[in-house]
Amino acid sequence: MRKHAQLLVGLIFAFGIVWVPLTANAQQSEKTPRIGLLGSYSPTSPLYNDFRQGLRELGYIEGKNIIIEARYAQGNLDRLPELARELAGLNVNVMFVGGDQALRAAKEATNTIPIVVSACDPLNSLVASIARPGGKATGLTCISSDLASKRLQMLKELVPALSRVAVLYNPEDRNKPLEYAEVQEAARSLNLIVHAFEARSASGIDEAFAAMVDDHRQGVLILSDALMVFNEKKLAELALQNRLPAIFGFREFADMGGLVSYGANLGKQYRRAAWYVAKIVTGTDPGDLPIEQPTRFELVINLKTAKALGLTVPQSMLLLADEIIE
Repeated sequence: MRKHAQLLVGLIFAFGIVWVPLTANAQQSEKTPRIGLLGSYSPTSPLYNDFRQGLRELGYIEGKNIIIEARYAQGNLDRLPELARELAGLNVNVMFVGGDQALRAAKEATNTIPIVVSACDPLNSLVASIARPGGKATGLTCISSDLASKRLQMLKELVPALSRVAVLYNPEDRNKPLEYAEVQEAARSLNLIVHAFEARSASGIDEAFAAMVDDHRQGVLILSDALMVFNEKKLAELALQNRLPAIFGFREFADMGGLVSYGANLGKQYRRAAWYVAKIVTGTDPGDLPIEQPTRFELVINLKTAKALGLTVPQSMLLLADEIIE
């Protein structure tokens, strides 16, 4: 009997040694903020490095005092709703998303988890007002539609004989038809004829460029969304192959061989989004965090591409450029 009692005590003692640390680890895991990252691009996108860098600058180290649950659509935006539901099922503390389609997927997946978004024009679907968004979502906007007139004007300066302009966009981003309306208004003031070419996929982009050439368009304005950003290299190559001067919203387009870009710095926006995430995980109500708009825009000109297209970039544009790629 005494031997049985000693054995039982020994087992309890051994179990206690194992059980206590496991309980402590479980409690520690519960306290560690869990961030859901809903990515439209591939895991290797520099934008996600920018986001993580922003967190590190605020003292949040992945695997140490934060956990990042990441799901990547890798350019297949139809997967975003499924991936958003996965993240919502993990009960993350906050979800970070990029672009209108990811925002829509996140909002459909949860009405309780706070959402931070970096997108071009999320305001109509996101907030009650810029100063006090209300609800569970906040973030940053690059106010792309407000730059339509400036981008068209730049394209006209680069191609003085320009009269027929293609406007390429993805109608699955619900902000793009509104942005195209802004483009049409700007085109009238510049005496340009614009025509919309839609693309919902990478193959759709190929088809759109073929249609632009058949329609004798002399240049192309590309409206930014997750699909276009994922295919920036493809867009730059197609524009050059088809000898179509093109302008885009983000500098990566010019870095990859596109003619010119003008807009907010997307990498800086992703880095800044980390501040919103940090505020929320420390208890701030997302509805009290104002939507942030960019204070400056970058002009990047690829002179190598201009030369290949037989274009002379006006000195006035060169003087305004933030960067010139030669």
